[in-house]
Amino acid sequence: MAGLAGLTGHLALVLWLVLRPLPVAWVYDANLTPLASLRSSTGWQVLGELLLLAPLGVLLPLAGGRLRAPWLPSFLRTTGASALLATALEFLSSWTPGHVLNVDHILLAVAGVAVAHLALVPGLRHLLRDRRPRAARVAMLAVPPVAAVTSVAAVTSVAVGAAAARRAYAEPTPPVG
Repeated sequence: MAGLAGLTGHLALVLWLVLRPLPVAWVYDANLTPLASLRSSTGWQVLGELLLLAPLGVLLPLAGGRLRAPWLPSFLRTTGASALLATALEFLSSWTPGHVLNVDHILLAVAGVAVAHLALVPGLRHLLRDRRPRAARVAMLAVPPVAAVTSVAAVTSVAVGAAAARRAYAEPTPPVG
């Protein structure tokens, strides 16, 4: 549920950022050559394009809710969905005033999603799978296996003995004689 809420909020913010009209006197031509506009971009522009959709690298798997998914199919699903979304956003933004189609925006957005996914999702899935309380994990590590087996046997024998005592006390004794 939190993943879907975060995904919806992030996509609403991205749509607002990408689809608002920009007041400019003129715009560049469309760039359909991969990595051609990077020479004329500043580092902040490149970083902004990398970070624009990067949260999707975590939010898409979180919205899916799969804790035990293998990393490669999860990575391919996430980057594929982000590539489709980045392409759709770029085409939609090219219809608003002040924006032009730039294939580098798509490539940088997908690269940002891929890096975020690879950097965060495997570790987060590991943490979410192992959500036992810290005290229980420490207690499991502190008890040697032989002691754990003996303590389980002792608890079982005490429980069986207590049950037998309750039955014996509850059953009426036959009269003698």
